[in-house]
Amino acid sequence: MSLHGVMVLDKPSGWTSHDAVAKARNLLGERSIGHLGTLDPMATGVLPLVIGRMTRLSQFYEDSEKAYEGTIRLGFATDSYDADGDPLDPPRKVKVTLEQVAVAAEAFVGVIAQTPPPFSAKKIKGVPAYKLARKKREVDLQPVEVEVKEFTLTGVDGDLCGFHCRVSAGTYVRSIAHELGQRLGVGAHLASLRRTAVAEFLLEDAHTLDQLAEAASHGRIDDLLIHLRRILPGVPSVTADEDALGKIRHGRTVNLAEFSRSKWVKVFAGQSDLVCLASRVAGSLFHPKVVLIG
Repeated sequence: MSLHGVMVLDKPSGWTSHDAVAKARNLLGERSIGHLGTLDPMATGVLPLVIGRMTRLSQFYEDSEKAYEGTIRLGFATDSYDADGDPLDPPRKVKVTLEQVAVAAEAFVGVIAQTPPPFSAKKIKGVPAYKLARKKREVDLQPVEVEVKEFTLTGVDGDLCGFHCRVSAGTYVRSIAHELGQRLGVGAHLASLRRTAVAEFLLEDAHTLDQLAEAASHGRIDDLLIHLRRILPGVPSVTADEDALGKIRHGRTVNLAEFSRSKWVKVFAGQSDLVCLASRVAGSLFHPKVVLIG
């Protein structure tokens, strides 16, 4: 029996997002699984999985805001901008106050031009930057515009700085750590990172791979799925009657007068079966654009 739904995985450190998805496919016996935003191998935390037909929802999460907490180590930079990389300089002793680091961090809040790390998936003439970097070839990445909505320092303990942040899609927290070290004149790299949110999906929604394996072994996968009324909270929901559902199944437009000001509407059959996302054609007429249940 095919599985369709959304689940939040707590990705362990040392796993790529691809590794985590492959493991979920094996545990769930479902090949059609995708994720909503790559996490670096070192990082842990929120990795939303879209399963079965729900992979069609991915297009609505391409620009999702993300939130993180972690630590930055001052004293030396690395070639990958994180703890997995090789040091670029010998470590130096650092003595800074929380106030000094907080003042330097202010430069990274707002819309900024950010250069991606050389060890990243950004492509240069079709080749991922990390492949060039591994071969010690020149990596010439151009700055891109991102938005850091919040970057708050939570404490300084020796050479370690704690922080939490909220950022736009495409933002590299590794680059923030690296550039913070440059601004302080001491070098720095990302020591640890935990993603706490992707769009509406939060850490408290997340399940470990062990929990996923346990649920799969007892046939209780449904217990781990996010209720589909919770997804895309900015899009209104409607419970369709049989007449409207019949039209949707035949690809016809439906009249949803109460949502005439909305661009999209989530259409449900009953409380939990998400039938489709319908887009407004004109006035109160909506067309079933992304069909999720046949």
